[in-house]
Formats: sequence, C-alpha cells, structure tokens
Amino acid sequence: MLLLTTTLASPLFASDEEAADGKPVMITKELYSLTVTHKGKKLEIKRNQDRGNQLKEYYRATWRSRIQPMTPFEPHRVETIGELEMLDYIRRLDEGDDSILIIDSRLPRSTQRGMIPLAVNIPYRQLKGETMAEIMQLEFGVTAGDPVWNFRDAKTLVMYCNGPWCGQSPTAIKRLLRAGYPASRIKYYRGGMQSWESFGLTVVAP
Repeated sequence: MLLLTTTLASPLFASDEEAADGKPVMITKELYSLTVTHKGKKLEIKRNQDRGNQLKEYYRATWRSRIQPMTPFEPHRVETIGELEMLDYIRRLDEGDDSILIIDSRLPRSTQRGMIPLAVNIPYRQLKGETMAEIMQLEFGVTAGDPVWNFRDAKTLVMYCNGPWCGQSPTAIKRLLRAGYPASRIKYYRGGMQSWESFGLTVVAP
C-alpha cells in the first residue's frame, strides 16, 4: 500500500488562529492535511487544531463490549489497517479509483455522531440473505458466476464501525467471507470512529 506523501498536504503549517503557539497538530511529520471532494464540495481532512479539544462523551466510555482481536478473521487473511492507510484509501477514492468503497457498517442512528469522509453507510444488518446478494451486485462489483458469484471485478471494501470494542464491521466482514468474498479485497479499520475521533480527524454528517 502507498503511504501519504507531502504532495497531499495543503498547507504544511496551520494558521495563527489554528495554532497560537506556531506548532500545528500534524497528521505525520510532513503531512498537515488532505483535501478531497465530498458531496461536490472541497473538504480539508486534518486534525483538530484546538489544544483544548476533547473526545465526544460517547467515545470516552471504557466499559463497552469486548475488545476485538487485531485479526479476528483467521484463517482468512483480512488486512487490519490504521489511520494513515485509511487516509490513503480516501485519497485514492477521491482521485477516481472506483475499485475502492469505504463502508461505515454501523446502524444509521450511530452515523448521526459523524462519519469518515467519503464513506457510505451500509449497515451490517443488511449484509445477509437476499439483501446482501443485491448489495454485492449493485454496489460491490460482484457478478453472478459458477456456481454462485464471480469476484473478478469485486471492489476493495474498507470497513469500519464504532471502535475496537464494536462488532458491527467484523460481523459484516465475516458474512462476506462466508459468501466467498476475497479476503484480499477486504480491509478492516479496527480503530473505527473512536480512534479517528481520538486523533481529532475531520468527520462529516451522514
């Protein structure tokens, strides 16, 4: 996977209003922000420059559910990715790579807290039975084959949910794997919205 480079940055230094001490909150040592087109408008993805910014209350709780394994899909080799890889998929999608689909697997009410830019909401509950079959053909580039599916032109699905304690995207991924979807074309952003928000990265309305 290609990592982000300084050519993606728009500027390398924050304004005085954003970082009064003159030290911007960077994504990487060289990268300040990534500008993409979201719903027809330019959107700058960057970390929150407010030194007093705090996580939303929802993501502060530490009691939720069980911690998801880093690779919960064995023996299938689904790659687990982090924030920089997610940003690279966003960049590639913005540049017109239609072989990629970023999927928010949460239920619609959860997306009201914000989504990762360029993601589409396909709730994990829809990925079963006839509904999953329809989605695979209409959205994922899968065609009817012998005996059931032809995944030759299947898209790379980059999937996330609430966080490393949330089982919604793992459930969706396991259902896709059982249907024969190639593990090499599924990416699991385990950190999900909790990790994205913990770095102060830009979120968008559903």
